[in-house]
Amino acid sequence: MKARNFLEIDYALLLSVMALLTVGILFIYSSGVSHDGVFISREYRRQILWAGTGLALALTIAMINYRRLYTFSVYIYLATLALLVYTIIFGWVSGGAARWLRIGGFGIQVSEFAKIAVIILLARYLSDTKRDSKSFTRFFICCCIAFIPMFLVLVQPDLGTALVFIPILLIMTFIAGIAMRYVIFLFSAIMLTGLFLMLPLWQIHIHGGPLPAMALLTDLRFILIVILFFGVIAAIALFSYLKYKKMYFFWILYSVAIIVFSLGSSYLARMTLRNYQLMRLIVFLDPNVDPRGAGWNIIQSITAIGAGGLTGQGFLQGTQSHFRFLPEQSTDFIFSIFSEEAGFVGGIFVFSLYLIIFFRILRTMKVTADPFATYICAGLVGMFSFHFIINVGMTMGIMPITGIPLLFMSYGGSAVFAAMIGIGLVLGIHLRRYNLT
Repeated sequence: MKARNFLEIDYALLLSVMALLTVGILFIYSSGVSHDGVFISREYRRQILWAGTGLALALTIAMINYRRLYTFSVYIYLATLALLVYTIIFGWVSGGAARWLRIGGFGIQVSEFAKIAVIILLARYLSDTKRDSKSFTRFFICCCIAFIPMFLVLVQPDLGTALVFIPILLIMTFIAGIAMRYVIFLFSAIMLTGLFLMLPLWQIHIHGGPLPAMALLTDLRFILIVILFFGVIAAIALFSYLKYKKMYFFWILYSVAIIVFSLGSSYLARMTLRNYQLMRLIVFLDPNVDPRGAGWNIIQSITAIGAGGLTGQGFLQGTQSHFRFLPEQSTDFIFSIFSEEAGFVGGIFVFSLYLIIFFRILRTMKVTADPFATYICAGLVGMFSFHFIINVGMTMGIMPITGIPLLFMSYGGSAVFAAMIGIGLVLGIHLRRYNLT
């Protein structure tokens, strides 16, 4: 990178990321200290190493022309798929899930890097295909690119990380100008699948009594009858649309397809998800269903955030973390510890840093002259924003616990490196935003 180009680097983005990394290290340090000042964990030392290495990695990537990834995008994607398969077969099992590749004393979570590989390949495909080409074909191929690694991550199983591929896909296809009906179809089907999945759980664990209507969502015989019924409606609507070319027949077919897809998907999800994953959905609806079990994390997290008040209890003065009430406090619930010790004011500061990151990536996406770069930025916005919304939301009890980290702040080398690779790509795109090659 030339010196004059280095002066044009997006310092607002870079400094915001560095600030979040610093905050993360400080509160990972805090999470490792007990109430009597004894170090229970020294994870902060590794996090310092990962943050420093990640920062150097981001700057190195910024110096390299991101267009080189266009040529190697397919190979990067295929290599990532191979590593995901290898992880499923030979991966290090932790917590009942094979998610890690062991290299010496370190574990690598390949699924974190799979998100970057998917973004790059989707960006290449979308930039190679024109907006006026068949939208369904474009959308179908994009779904295949995203859903194959997503399925492999689900098999590990890692539901939280698998869900990240969905906003990446939706935002990139939306920005690429694919017909909104396809994007809305997928979004609506996913949301309805979640609703159909949660209603029977609500009936059993919260309502406390059977509801006849719920048999339509739980009994396979009733599900097949409903699908057959809607299938007949769909066939009639399709025939009528082809014969009379009236759009209302199309929208009937469209709506029925969403219902049938969601109904079948919710039943399959109920059969394949593990008990602890279903319990996360149950305690999201009401954590007091199992206050000393699955609901413990949410209750303690909300307690920690509430205890922070306006200005917080002070650095190293939090009770929930230092008395070890909150599990996974350096990873999934780092924001809970931060909020307890830094309060509402500290939370606004962190929110502001993330908003700056989102704004700067969107700004770079808007001004770049290269479609390939535009789609990369769009995918990264989807990835970063989903991590932020879901992680912060679950610490507040307004989102289900999914186990995805708060990027830049949570402990973990793979998450830090993947996030910094993304930042490096944005920095490199910003430096070459007026170039097409």
